[in-house]
Amino acid sequence: MPSIFTRIINREIPGHIVAEDDNNIAFLDVNPLKIGHVLCVPKKEVNYIFDMGEDAYINLHTFTKKVAKAVEAAVPCKRIGVAVIGLEVPHVHIHLIPLQNISDIDFSKPKLSLSQEELADTAEKIRGKY
Repeated sequence: MPSIFTRIINREIPGHIVAEDDNNIAFLDVNPLKIGHVLCVPKKEVNYIFDMGEDAYINLHTFTKKVAKAVEAAVPCKRIGVAVIGLEVPHVHIHLIPLQNISDIDFSKPKLSLSQEELADTAEKIRGKY
């Protein structure tokens, strides 16, 4: 069964996509820690990041760096935090989280509940910087 991320990639369910290339896609987390929380995902479904082929792994990280720069330019923050947890969805994904302080990347904290309009506005701002 395809992961929820594969379903977003295939446009079977909506996602607030901020960047895309031939091999990767980036979209807003619908349960973000902070406004501008983005997931960078390879289009090929792989469960565990260290099972990726070398080229795909490097390509994903290069893509993620470019997306991080766009998020940093679009969302006020001190830095962009990066996390790879890999337990929530069985499809490789890298979290990019705008940070003001270290507690902003605490996954045990309650997630934000943003409206579709807030998500769409944030996605547009990031796309404009990509």
